[in-house]
Amino acid sequence: MYFSTRVASLVALCTLGSCQSITKVNDFNAGPTKLGMYVYVPKGLTTPAPIVVAVHHCQGSAQGYSTESHYLPLADSHKFILIYPNSRSSGGCFDVASTATLTHNGGGDSQTIVNMVKYAATNYGGDLNRTFVTGTSSGAMMTNVLVGAYPDVFKAGSSYSGVPDGCFYVSGSTATQDPPGWSNSCANGQTTKTAQQWGDLVRSYYPGYTGARPRMQIWHGTADTTLRYPNYQEALKEWSNVLNLTTSKDTANSPQSGYTMTIYGEGTATTAQLVGYSAQGVGHTVPVHETMDLAFFGIA
Repeated sequence: MYFSTRVASLVALCTLGSCQSITKVNDFNAGPTKLGMYVYVPKGLTTPAPIVVAVHHCQGSAQGYSTESHYLPLADSHKFILIYPNSRSSGGCFDVASTATLTHNGGGDSQTIVNMVKYAATNYGGDLNRTFVTGTSSGAMMTNVLVGAYPDVFKAGSSYSGVPDGCFYVSGSTATQDPPGWSNSCANGQTTKTAQQWGDLVRSYYPGYTGARPRMQIWHGTADTTLRYPNYQEALKEWSNVLNLTTSKDTANSPQSGYTMTIYGEGTATTAQLVGYSAQGVGHTVPVHETMDLAFFGIA
């Protein structure tokens, strides 16, 4: 039985002639923070099924992001579970500034989202060996945090217009403050480190972890004035060090005109450990490329 009898609050979404909905999980109370959990579980699901966590931006919501992005029809065709965390902060942002959230099992929004994944595995037949995360802006920042603090949970991430893991840390920030901490230095692209320094920071969030690290896909627009473009190169420096990748190759006008794709190490756009997409003239934020995300995750 894929749906708990205790879930409620259907939010309708009708697209392309078919009516779909995300469902608020009223009995999710694992915490440690008070994020809302919304899910979409397609009919005819064969378990265990992949899980994709899609994290919204500031001033956004789970319901809004489920319509702004277009993962729902793809969940039906490719049979994967979608989780949409919902921030309850006054500005709709997720906490990526506190030590609690940045650290493995340290509390904060990141651990709450991981508990959502575990809930989906237990209640809907989700596959903990095929769990992925993507997000936009604040959700992109959380994507980087989740991949950094929980490499044992997530196999890959796709980040749209975010910042490196740990970049938004604010001294004294707590996981429950409202609004969450905000780093002007990071947002303005003024926080820079060497690749080694970034990598050491990520590794410090889960001391002693020696397992595989998630693959990463990074998207950023050159005209971003909210989370400025230097964050793109800083994020690529960070994950190239974490993944121990020392070579890269650029391809112009890929996947579309004005975009430059950078593949680190071996592989293709769908198989490489780290892929970056720089979008010339695009502001905040880069449009979501859902089918490319799924291909990168190995779902499509």
